[in-house]
Amino acid sequence: MPTTYRRPDIYARARPMSEMNVTPFIDVLLVLIIMLIMVVPIATHKTEIDLPGPCPGCFSHSEGNTVVIDAGDRLFWNGEPVSRDRLKAQVGYASALPTRPVLRFEPDPLASYDTSAKTIALIKDAGAKNFAFVGNERHRNFDR
Repeated sequence: MPTTYRRPDIYARARPMSEMNVTPFIDVLLVLIIMLIMVVPIATHKTEIDLPGPCPGCFSHSEGNTVVIDAGDRLFWNGEPVSRDRLKAQVGYASALPTRPVLRFEPDPLASYDTSAKTIALIKDAGAKNFAFVGNERHRNFDR
């Protein structure tokens, strides 16, 4: 039986390739990732903050002053209502003492964020260095 020889199709190679070659794309991405890792600095700067522990009564009233913002956005200095100017004067006076007392800040949960932020800025501008947030343990559970 005679063998039939089939001639190869010369146009088979001339057809466009239907698959995209993504190997060079992946190589470029890997090089870019490695360059990014090499360029990003290691975090060497850190800010240490002493967070309050679960100790009730850590701040007694004898060692500092308290600034309270109630639900109506009124300011109180050690339980007495004060204006913003009077609060700044009180904080400035307390900050000028030789032994700076701890200034406790206790906003009501319903106090506006704007009033709280402005009060914190006022306290900072008045020169307070010993500053603490108190009463946050009451708001630990948000599902109530």
